[in-house]
Amino acid sequence: MIVAFVLAAVLLSALMAGAWVLAQRTGQSGWVDVVWSFAQGAAGILVALVPLSGGSAGWRQVTVAVLVGLWSLRLGLHIAQRSRHGPEDARYAALRREWGANFPRRLFWFLQVQAAAAALLTLSILLAAHNPAPFPMPLDLLGVLVMLAAIAGEGIADEQLRRFKANPANKGRVCNTGLWAWSRHPNYFFEWFGWIGYFLLAISGGWTWGWLALSGPAFMYFLLVHVSGIPLTEKLMLESRGEVFARYQARVSPFFPLPPKDRAS
Repeated sequence: MIVAFVLAAVLLSALMAGAWVLAQRTGQSGWVDVVWSFAQGAAGILVALVPLSGGSAGWRQVTVAVLVGLWSLRLGLHIAQRSRHGPEDARYAALRREWGANFPRRLFWFLQVQAAAAALLTLSILLAAHNPAPFPMPLDLLGVLVMLAAIAGEGIADEQLRRFKANPANKGRVCNTGLWAWSRHPNYFFEWFGWIGYFLLAISGGWTWGWLALSGPAFMYFLLVHVSGIPLTEKLMLESRGEVFARYQARVSPFFPLPPKDRAS
């Protein structure tokens, strides 16, 4: 299991180095998120299917690998479409301004930190896939349903935001319809929610080591809510939308979907 984890970490580091090269050649740093999505998927499928005790992959391993692949493919293609037809991601544009001439060098190491973060997340996938309990059990089925709901929910949130932005009448406004009326970041919420699915698959049948998979949702929550997700996104939204976004903040839950405080627009 340790060898599989190390191989995944090396793969992620190499792929994120490739993402840095791509960003330098295209001048569009948003592509690194595309590479990260596919890299996380590739590493996840690797650790899910790698044989740890000989023999072919079992149904648990195949199921986890399919779930990882579905998540990675949907997210990567969505970000690729956005990067292809839109401006540079506002978060990377802000870092480009902040880092100035040091942007290329600092971006390289920033992406290696992302690779390390992805490696830690991969641990949850590894544990979910190699849980020795019989498959499927009730918690396994619940874990699969959680993962599928997360993939669908994040896809719906992304599509609702895309359609909102595509309407010229919404220029300068904040998306507050659909899932975005219940959470300021429903895409982030469903991204986090999916990692709960891996945790459930890992502890199914009472496997003690499976509890280490709780590191995935815990770490993803920390990143999204306290580090690179909500704080930076909302800082940029306040700068670009001002009072409009401040009113939205006052009404709508920051992360977990909850009924809005009022229906005022």
